[in-house]
Amino acid sequence: MSDFYTHIRQECLVPWVKGWQHPTGVEVREVIRRAGLTGREAADLVGLSEKGGGRQIRRWISGESHIPYAAWAIFCEVAGLGKIWAVDDDVPA
Repeated sequence: MSDFYTHIRQECLVPWVKGWQHPTGVEVREVIRRAGLTGREAADLVGLSEKGGGRQIRRWISGESHIPYAAWAIFCEVAGLGKIWAVDDDVPA
């Protein structure tokens, strides 16, 4: 595995209510890579079907469709990027 890491924009690593922005396909691929997951493992982790789950992961990575916040948050947690859904009320939106 390469030591090269793609930058993940900060606005993709915030709670939904704090102005979350959809990650790019490159960012989705990078977070799945950092999590150490294959496409099938990623699909299983977020409850996608056996039949079409792998295809949905490829759609997110290609940018064909946006990844839902919940799936992104799970991948970020597994990748070690923290619990992005946690709201700190002391930090303004």
